[in-house]
Amino acid sequence: MAEGDTLVSVDYEIFGKVQGVFFHKYTQAEGKKVGLVGWVQNTDRGTMQGQLQGPISKVRSMQEWLEKRGSPKSHIDSANFNNEKVISKLDYSDFQIVK
Repeated sequence: MAEGDTLVSVDYEIFGKVQGVFFHKYTQAEGKKVGLVGWVQNTDRGTMQGQLQGPISKVRSMQEWLEKRGSPKSHIDSANFNNEKVISKLDYSDFQIVK
């Protein structure tokens, strides 16, 4: 496997105006578009959190999207990424919105 194809898993939490602006639907669509699996959900703190899994190059692309773009009406103040680790296989088969 080439370095850009190494599978990784990373947790994320996005801060700002990210609830009530379809952020979770756009995140799911973008994750699927770039070829990742994982999940996204609203938190009680007004943030979005989830997990990304896939080739490291695609995860990096999605991290940039989560930090800088998001949904059209969102306003992202900051994005935290943690617990990044190399994985041998994907834990999910799809990118899901968790209620």
